[in-house]
Amino acid sequence: MQAMMATLTAMVLAAFAGYAGAWYAGLVEGNFALLLMLAVVVTGVYWIADKAVFLPQRRKAAQQLQLEHDKRIEALSKQGFQQIEGEVDVAKQRLLMQPWWLDWTAGLFPVIFAVFILRSFLFEPFKIPSGSMIPTLRIGDLILVNKFHYGVRLPVFNRKIFANHDPERGDVMVFRYPPQPSLDYIKRVIGVPGDEVAYINKQLTINGQPVPHVPQPNFFDSDSVRYAKQFRETIGEHSFNSLVNDDSPAFVAGASEFPYRDQCNYTVEGVVCKVPPGHYFMMGDNRDNSADSRYWGFVPEANIVGKAFFVWMNFGDLGRIGSFE
Repeated sequence: MQAMMATLTAMVLAAFAGYAGAWYAGLVEGNFALLLMLAVVVTGVYWIADKAVFLPQRRKAAQQLQLEHDKRIEALSKQGFQQIEGEVDVAKQRLLMQPWWLDWTAGLFPVIFAVFILRSFLFEPFKIPSGSMIPTLRIGDLILVNKFHYGVRLPVFNRKIFANHDPERGDVMVFRYPPQPSLDYIKRVIGVPGDEVAYINKQLTINGQPVPHVPQPNFFDSDSVRYAKQFRETIGEHSFNSLVNDDSPAFVAGASEFPYRDQCNYTVEGVVCKVPPGHYFMMGDNRDNSADSRYWGFVPEANIVGKAFFVWMNFGDLGRIGSFE
């Protein structure tokens, strides 16, 4: 039984390691949420089996060893031996220890389960990979995302089981990229269902009302080694800075075919879109360096992951740590 379980566990761990290796090498499209859920299920089965079967067996073996030792001590005492040395306690500890195949499964279950609950329903960490949200978020920022602010969702399936707040204009939101849902994107909510969003000649308008943008000192991007015009914008209860590059054209080049594209009108001056029910219009704060709803369309409500709210680390600039709008 022990040998069979050891072989089975080795195969299971090898399968996990193989999948992770193939994912790292780019041979398969990874899904960390699915991998974590499978790890919870597998280690949970081992944990239950250990509590119900294997631990009682080890305890019984230890008790049997103690009984045999006590009988031996009693027999030797009758023969006149007063001091009898033995290592029964060490032997019992060895019997009670989990074998490696339980240590690497059932032993890890509490930690993996805690991570699963925390990541799936409370907070999830993300790393900013691009400059589309500069100056609000910089490349290398490690951020926290509130997973329950927009409602509790089933992990992997992303189906909402408990409603909370609806996304509001100005929120910084993480979502599954509509053309490739396995990827997570982060942008700012510009339009909610029913809104008419216009970005004409680099002026943002929502429902016919121009979004105030107050000029700020030019922003120096150390990555691109260039300056960009910076403006202070206010959308809803959120005030934040955005960047505009005068060298970039106003028209949207290369917009793809996407659901409800007929709700958008593209011209040389920019784009005007009517946000359909159950969808959101997203834009990056780095307006001329952001692939967003102007290019690939609206974000369905089902794709929402959570609300970004805090930079918990940037190893290149510790001053980045803190909340943001």
